[in-house]
Amino acid sequence: MFIMRKRQEKKPLNRNIVKSVIRVFFQHAKKYPYAAGIVMFSVISVTLLEITASWYSKKFFDTLSAGLAPEVAFILLIQIVIALYGIISAAEWVGHRLWGFANTMFEAYTMRDLENTAFANLIGHSYRFFADNFTGSLVRKVRRLSRSFEEVADNVEDKLLALVVAIAGVLTVLFQRYPILGALLSVWVIFFVFLYYRIAIWKMKYDLEKAEKDSETTGVLSDALANIVTIKLFSREEHEKSLFGKVLDEFTRIRLFTWRVNVVTDAVQGGLMLIINFILMYTAVRLWRDGRITIGDFALIQGVLMVIFHRIWDFGRVVRKIYESFADASEMVEIMETPYEVKDKPGVLPIAVSRGAIEFRNVGFNFRGTRKILDDFNLSIAAGEKIALVGPSGAGKTTVVSLLLRFHDVADGGIFIDGQNIASVTQESLRRNIALVPQEPILFHRALKENIRYGRPDATDEMVIEAAMQANCHQFISGFPDGYDTYVGERGVKLSGGERQRVAIARAILASTPVLILDEATSSLDSEVESLIQEAMKNLMRKKTAIVIAHRLSTIVQMDRIVVIDEGKIVEMGKHDELLEHDGIYKRLWTLQAERFIG
Repeated sequence: MFIMRKRQEKKPLNRNIVKSVIRVFFQHAKKYPYAAGIVMFSVISVTLLEITASWYSKKFFDTLSAGLAPEVAFILLIQIVIALYGIISAAEWVGHRLWGFANTMFEAYTMRDLENTAFANLIGHSYRFFADNFTGSLVRKVRRLSRSFEEVADNVEDKLLALVVAIAGVLTVLFQRYPILGALLSVWVIFFVFLYYRIAIWKMKYDLEKAEKDSETTGVLSDALANIVTIKLFSREEHEKSLFGKVLDEFTRIRLFTWRVNVVTDAVQGGLMLIINFILMYTAVRLWRDGRITIGDFALIQGVLMVIFHRIWDFGRVVRKIYESFADASEMVEIMETPYEVKDKPGVLPIAVSRGAIEFRNVGFNFRGTRKILDDFNLSIAAGEKIALVGPSGAGKTTVVSLLLRFHDVADGGIFIDGQNIASVTQESLRRNIALVPQEPILFHRALKENIRYGRPDATDEMVIEAAMQANCHQFISGFPDGYDTYVGERGVKLSGGERQRVAIARAILASTPVLILDEATSSLDSEVESLIQEAMKNLMRKKTAIVIAHRLSTIVQMDRIVVIDEGKIVEMGKHDELLEHDGIYKRLWTLQAERFIG
């Protein structure tokens, strides 16, 4: 499942995604034009000052070799030293400081905006999207998006921009004084840039593969750590270590390959620089022999070559880094450009729920467009009615609830609350009117009072405590040293299953929504606690429309109506006593559970 695709199976590089990454970066960076402008001005200025310093080196050596009187030469040299190490160095220092201050603000704010955008996009995706993706992998992709921008911005500003300015400045100097040297260097620069650009493009498919394998490795690690109890319970430590080792081996293989490519390209790059340096110096010596250049010109040539070599030495690495960053960012950008599976229609208004009447009209739903879960499903629930959904595993009970919450969109028909089609209202307003207590509640690693207050942020501490008392969790919360300020750990692991369930019930009580969904909300409670909770649940449901997904049938005998679902259709409906009067699925399930209880 997690083993890497073979190299010949790598998906080809999608160049459109590179354009998409650039577009996303630009959309966020353009919000800070002044900071970006200062950065560009500083980089250009510093690079030109470096070239100017080479010109003063020429003057320095020309003065030494001019045969002037020592006093005259001394005065000229002092002026050069002052100009070179005073004015130019001070100007370079100012330029570097301007770049540093402006760049920190530019990148920090842009990275913040990128992560905000990525997070906002992620939480807008459907329930199915998160079921199909590792949480750890998604976290990694969000963080890599912002870090990729930082990498690209640093390399474009301090490397590529400086390189362009250096090449333009150096070639201008050489063409003005030594056209043949300018022509030779121009040919070399064009060949060098073209070669390393092509290498970077070729290598990007491996960088993309490395990014994908990095995300996969993170996902496997996160999945294992999230299920550490299961791993220990079944003594599967060696299996998980073997599984992670295989994924890590594949990641190491592609990482090692890309690093070896980098070593080879660096060696080629160094060789090309040695060649052009030899050619230019050999040509310069011939020009000097013919009296066409001075000793100071050698210093100028070497100085400008060092400027351009300093910049272009990093060119291959810079292009690789930029494209590696594009590969790292591409996964998150692809997610950002993936249309939402469930989204609000343009111009829809919030739902207005006054009574809480619910109706499923001819609803059809297919799992991933293939396996049919619900087929022509019809169910009307009166305002304030309490119904239970019963049926074999996989019958469609949870699907009914998921569709009501609009975690998925129906394939056919429609679902209405107080006569309003839930597909024609905002998702946010819909879910604000429905409280769900899941069978396995997951809490935030935050204080208990924050978890209870989550569905009603404006609730007072007194209201939180009252809800906790109704859900029978006030007593155990009060026993903690920090009380309601106790942090519950990731996913609520510091609490028992029953305690987490009662906190989730308190959260639903406090939310006080007109529609309530209970997915066997007392399944994690022991018998004593369950008896205490049952009365609170009755009070909670008294003025609400309630849907209970029942696994333990003893908890639903007092429901207004019991709906039996099998293979996506309603096969039985009625009160508890009515359903026991004839042979059917409900009676069979009831008998099986009663026999287990008696046994």
